[in-house]
Amino acid sequence: MAHSQENPAAVLYPTSIDDISSLIKFSNNISTPFSIAARGHGHSTMGQAMAPNGVVVDMMSLKNHHPSHASGIIVNTFNLSVNNNNYYADVGGGQLWIDVLHATLEHGLAPVAWTDYLYLTVGGTLSNAGISGSAFRFGPQISNVYEMDVVTGHGDFVTCSPQNNSDLFFGVLGGLGQFGIITRARIVLEPAPKRVKWVRMLYNDFSAYARDQERLISVNGRKQSNALDYLEGSLLINQGSPNNWRSSFFPRSTYSRITSLVTKHGIIYSLEVAKYYDQHTETTVDKELELLLKGLSFLPGFVFEKDVAYVEFLNRVKSGEEKLQSQGQWDVPHPWLNLFVPKSRISDFDAGVLKGVVLKRNITTAPVLLYPMNRTK
Repeated sequence: MAHSQENPAAVLYPTSIDDISSLIKFSNNISTPFSIAARGHGHSTMGQAMAPNGVVVDMMSLKNHHPSHASGIIVNTFNLSVNNNNYYADVGGGQLWIDVLHATLEHGLAPVAWTDYLYLTVGGTLSNAGISGSAFRFGPQISNVYEMDVVTGHGDFVTCSPQNNSDLFFGVLGGLGQFGIITRARIVLEPAPKRVKWVRMLYNDFSAYARDQERLISVNGRKQSNALDYLEGSLLINQGSPNNWRSSFFPRSTYSRITSLVTKHGIIYSLEVAKYYDQHTETTVDKELELLLKGLSFLPGFVFEKDVAYVEFLNRVKSGEEKLQSQGQWDVPHPWLNLFVPKSRISDFDAGVLKGVVLKRNITTAPVLLYPMNRTK
């Protein structure tokens, strides 16, 4: 991105969907229309939330106005057939995912697709993709939406779904805000788990690490109870502490063992998995996890496990944010890059980029995540 900041001519703080519609129609009706950008929490990486000399629409201001359900969070259940309960939440585009989580948990439900960081708006992540360690099994967040309300580029208010106005539906999902402004999304929910078995395993051999990750994500049916719920992975590079700002997983007592391992090999690959459970599955979860991890090639003695509450796991990046805020390091530009690399080239990527650039130039200031997804999802 050429500029990290651009000034709009004005900011609209809408109190209703009509305000957004009126703004777009006004722009369309003048001789030189101005640019309009929807802004959620301001985390877009390529300036999508900026409108140079135009108008930025602050979508989060709708959170405070609830004339209808469109800007709040309403949780529903509906029956498609006698034995097939489908749960959903109708959520305003300006709502934060963390608030969706808390609102749905009050009903014992939760979305299945997440991002790693939850202080992002629903409209914002649905305009991108919404990926994390749950995507290998449940797909990105854009694959877990039943329908949406959208204000189009004509200023029209349209409800769309895979069945109705499907071109608009699939254009807006992952459309970087270029096909309309999401004002409501109907989000897929499932019964929420209570706790999480959270495991990290260390590797010094990249091919073994990638092979084990790919093996684990091959068990990925949505209803497959023996599948993992989450799989990611990251690099440990010589950076003092094995924990980076994004995660404080490893106990302090293990620091010296892990650090000497990193010093010896240069890069250590940390494979991270999670399996959710509740009162019904707490007696079987350990056995299922053991079976999944059996025969993996991680370094003996370098497997670490935690047992945490579901919300604590999903909100794990928040403590890192608070740490950076206390150091004055949060409200600064964060260069961030997401790349999709084909499986056939991932070992070249490791050799050329991770070992050839990151390790060689000792780029150790930021977290590097590396994990596979299934294209079918």
